[in-house]
Amino acid sequence: MDITLGQVLVWLIVGALAGSLTGMVVKRRREGYGRFTNVGIGLVGALIGGALFDILHLDLGLGQLAISFEDLLSAFLGSLIFLAIVWLLRKRWKGKTP
Repeated sequence: MDITLGQVLVWLIVGALAGSLTGMVVKRRREGYGRFTNVGIGLVGALIGGALFDILHLDLGLGQLAISFEDLLSAFLGSLIFLAIVWLLRKRWKGKTP
């Protein structure tokens, strides 16, 4: 699989949009977690959401644009799942510290 510069740019744009949206929803502040953290959360969310949509064979039929709404939605949902996992792990580790 050859990864092009265009694909990397699309991933960064989708990651930034999904991460910013997730940060705004979770933190209830416009800036969310901050510019770079939002992008990181969005990229991890895009991986989780994309894998989840593939596993569940979800195709929303929203069109084939360079940046589709389906990609953004799966990245947003994946970002929420990622933050829920981080929250659960932090909660678990806090309980184990004396």
